[in-house]
Amino acid sequence: MNSRLGMLVLLCLLVWLISPFIGVTSISDLNPFVFWQIRLPRFLNGLLVGATLATAGSAFQSLFRNPLATPSTTGTTAGASLGALLAILFLPTVLPWQGGMLVLMAFGGAMMVSIPLAILSEQSNIRTSDILLAGIGSTLAMGAITTGLQFSADMAETYKAVQWSLGTLSNVGYRATQILIIPTCISIFGLLSQYRSLSALAAGEEVAWSQGVDIYTLRRNTLLFAALGVGTCVAQCGPIAFVGLVVPHIIRLTLGHAGRSVLLWSPFVGGTFLVLCDSIARVLLSDGELPVGVISAGIGAPMLIALIWFNRQQS
Repeated sequence: MNSRLGMLVLLCLLVWLISPFIGVTSISDLNPFVFWQIRLPRFLNGLLVGATLATAGSAFQSLFRNPLATPSTTGTTAGASLGALLAILFLPTVLPWQGGMLVLMAFGGAMMVSIPLAILSEQSNIRTSDILLAGIGSTLAMGAITTGLQFSADMAETYKAVQWSLGTLSNVGYRATQILIIPTCISIFGLLSQYRSLSALAAGEEVAWSQGVDIYTLRRNTLLFAALGVGTCVAQCGPIAFVGLVVPHIIRLTLGHAGRSVLLWSPFVGGTFLVLCDSIARVLLSDGELPVGVISAGIGAPMLIALIWFNRQQS
């Protein structure tokens, strides 16, 4: 395991080192403005967003004891997307506080789904599978409303909404990083603070209760910390798929099935995964770049299938 861990850390650090320079023929081509005002903040945004989504996905998979549970399948991402879309379509872009309202409405949308789930989770007769099913229903409902809003908007607003919905890290300067850093760090460290309880829950709810874990509080805290981080990331970068789903599986394949290791390594590996996807997005087209959400889905889906197949072969 130590050799695998060393290889994983080495690969992640290598991606961190070379990602700002991907897309230029030589280091001299990367002038100071491009490096300091475009590439570096984009790299930092990728680390923060990837770390947040991966940590939330890992926590949800432990909480629901389901390898397919992520903020996307429990309605958190869909609620945040709906809130952010309402801000994009209906708030005037000339307002100086429009960016802040975008974050607040995305967080509000995520909380609109997460609070009912948190309340539902505190009912004594509710099973974890019931909460997951309610989240999937919320995802479908929010997705239908989002599609309806896009259909009813005019062409310019629809184009802007579609661009945002594909996910992007492209920003000039550090404004997005300043908005992301506090909520995402609170979300990540809040979720990591639950790792002992989530590890106990992996053995079953009865075992967790016997070890003094308050499962109702654990569910509520996990849902709310994830809503804060996911809502902020969706508002700034759009919904970026597959990070929260595939990264925990990569860690399990590399380090084994210890739930504690998966959660603790998720921020590091998740940030690296999204930075790598963004680097590929910059160079895949000769005359432009693809949204990072397209790359993360394009890499994540076949990677997940390959990981499942390889895992089955090993077992």
